[in-house]
Amino acid sequence: MKVLVIQQKMIGDVLTSSILFEALRHKYPNAQLHYLINEHTYPVVENNPFIDHFIFFTKKEEWSKKALFNFAKKIKQQHFDVVIDVYSKLSSNIISAYSGAKTKISYHKTYTTPVYHHNIKRLKSTDEKSGLAIVNRLQLLQPLGIENASIKPKIYLTDAEIDSSKQFLTQHHVDFSKPTYMISVLGSGTNKTYPFPYMAKIIDAIVKQTQGQILFNYIPKQAADAQAIFDLCLPETQQHILFDVFGKSLRDFLAITTHCDALIGNEGGAVNMAKALNIKTFTIFSPWIDKATWNLFEDKNNVSVHLKDFKPQLYTKPEKALKKEALSLYNQFTPDLIQPKLKTFLESL
Repeated sequence: MKVLVIQQKMIGDVLTSSILFEALRHKYPNAQLHYLINEHTYPVVENNPFIDHFIFFTKKEEWSKKALFNFAKKIKQQHFDVVIDVYSKLSSNIISAYSGAKTKISYHKTYTTPVYHHNIKRLKSTDEKSGLAIVNRLQLLQPLGIENASIKPKIYLTDAEIDSSKQFLTQHHVDFSKPTYMISVLGSGTNKTYPFPYMAKIIDAIVKQTQGQILFNYIPKQAADAQAIFDLCLPETQQHILFDVFGKSLRDFLAITTHCDALIGNEGGAVNMAKALNIKTFTIFSPWIDKATWNLFEDKNNVSVHLKDFKPQLYTKPEKALKKEALSLYNQFTPDLIQPKLKTFLESL
């Protein structure tokens, strides 16, 4: 059996959907399992032992209809028996439709129902600690006779990567006898980024309580924004921030994070990656993101906060409908609301 799983776009989505391969491999040990992803997301699934082959969806296919249809025709030539479309957007609808697979599975949408043989309705709530993002993905395997309550995403680093990152941190004067915290200071966009002055106060609180070392998660093109948050921190806090110690690639970031006591900050790919590395997390959700979907494996080691937890009266409609109001809602998500729960989290480390 030859299976194609489609999950384009975001790093966190690609990592989360990788759980399907572990379940597929256990049920069908001899199957050929292929993963169609955007090329920039590959580092989070590199070395995954359950995936046989990667197919990269590039900017060329994303921007050109002609390139997209040529890409879809090439997928058809690979003769997949099963296509599982987790992404379920126009480009993946076209790829699925052209694939010629005898079994095509995706989420239920009225306008794409004819494309797929199995249209799975997403659950809106779950009692599983794994979270809706995990539960709903695993539902896509039910037509193949696979029933799994929970699988946790995993990232596979090599010993060489971990050793190299430890040497890097040592060379940059990180003291392993002291607590070290990776701070996800920036989200994937403005509407997923805790306001800079508020984030600075959170970092101040972490240092005041723990006297720990602070690393910032950012990429070079985000340096100005990261610097702005650094400048807003108290002078005594700044002395604990190793601003120039960061991963220059995604794999570097992952390896460095394995040496941290916790990752704290904006919800997004960094949090999901930390969880996949078994690093403890404290997550600040954007006001318009549904916490029930993405608070994966919530427990004493993985804690999260959402404005809705403190001011439910603001939510007269679903979170997603408040996307345009994210910035005004963020203004009401003040650090004093977060700090008591953060204090308890840090005490538990």
